[in-house]
Amino acid sequence: MTGPVQDRVDDAVVVGGGAAGLSLAHWLTRSGTGVTLVEAPDGPLRPAERTWCYWEAGTGEFEEAVVASWERLRVRGPDGCAVEADPSPLRYRMVRSALLERLVHSRLAAAPAARVVRATAHEVRDAPHGATVRCTTPGGQPLTLRGRVVFDSRPLSGTPPHRTLLLQHFRGWFVRTAAPRFDPGVADLMDFRVRQPRHGLAFGYVLPLARDRALVEYTEFSRAPLTTAAYEAALHRYTGDVLRLGRFAVESAEQGVIPMTDARFPRRTGRAVFRVGAAGGATRPATGYTFAAVQRQSRAIATAPHRGSRGVPPPHGRRALAMDAVLLRALDTGRVDGPRFFTDLFRRVPAERLLRFLDGGSTPWEEFGIGLGVPVGPMLRTAAELPFLTRRATGRSEGRPR
Repeated sequence: MTGPVQDRVDDAVVVGGGAAGLSLAHWLTRSGTGVTLVEAPDGPLRPAERTWCYWEAGTGEFEEAVVASWERLRVRGPDGCAVEADPSPLRYRMVRSALLERLVHSRLAAAPAARVVRATAHEVRDAPHGATVRCTTPGGQPLTLRGRVVFDSRPLSGTPPHRTLLLQHFRGWFVRTAAPRFDPGVADLMDFRVRQPRHGLAFGYVLPLARDRALVEYTEFSRAPLTTAAYEAALHRYTGDVLRLGRFAVESAEQGVIPMTDARFPRRTGRAVFRVGAAGGATRPATGYTFAAVQRQSRAIATAPHRGSRGVPPPHGRRALAMDAVLLRALDTGRVDGPRFFTDLFRRVPAERLLRFLDGGSTPWEEFGIGLGVPVGPMLRTAAELPFLTRRATGRSEGRPR
């Protein structure tokens, strides 16, 4: 494809306007870097509004985009017994993509060296000055952008070679009930009072927005997603038989698939081309959470001297990835009972320490203590077999980070 090449050479071009692209563009701009953010134009390539959740202490960088937060967390076992905890000073937060986009766009608009370009990116490759991004404008005209470095956050066309691949797939309803049914102070992270699949595990996920409004999701960790009709049936059972919401209206819905895998995601694909976000391995393999890791990675890129020369830092540490690989394999083989494992984990480990562990911020000693409470035999057996398993590749894998 040929077309006009813009004379401008940016310090950085960020491709993709999801959580990773928006966040990186923000942090780079904040550090004084000249940035062009390339977002898909309106149409089929532009994703629907999404929800991202994470935990954080204090007031965060994107507080204006937080639609709700919770100071208490709850997990319910299959028998209905609840484990409720206060992870203070951390709070669980929800960000909606439309609010985050507006917030970041307003900040970029106030920065002289930043801009947003609506175009479909087709090709990213190295060039003598750094790298180029070949695009098509909404009007159908070819456009080539140039940057000293390019950060690509677009979804991969397939999952890199891996030993284990589970999918976290879900459908959620934003509901409004006829009567108050929710406690706005408590988020239900995992409610195992749902039918468990033959393979993997399933749970409900409830984030109250008011006493009569909430996001209610049905989620599975398994090898293949369901049909929309199957998700709808599971949500009807959960809201009716388990939550007993009574009359309610579904105001909107969202659905997604997040790969949970021990694949190794290359973060550098050229001399001046890097992958970030889920495409660069930011999704935590054992939980599907991505937003917090994206912020760590983006801040590190933006504050590094000679940005890009030393590559994109890994979003997760080696210990965390090794432990996740063992847990994923144990869940996939059925050696570990998923509902019991996660319920016991929340019951035995203080919430603040557990969230730091899930975020990769725990110490080796804390991890040793947490490890004593898991099924040691099945986990050791799984850890022993992992080095002998062959990594294999699969086809297209698309997702939406939490």
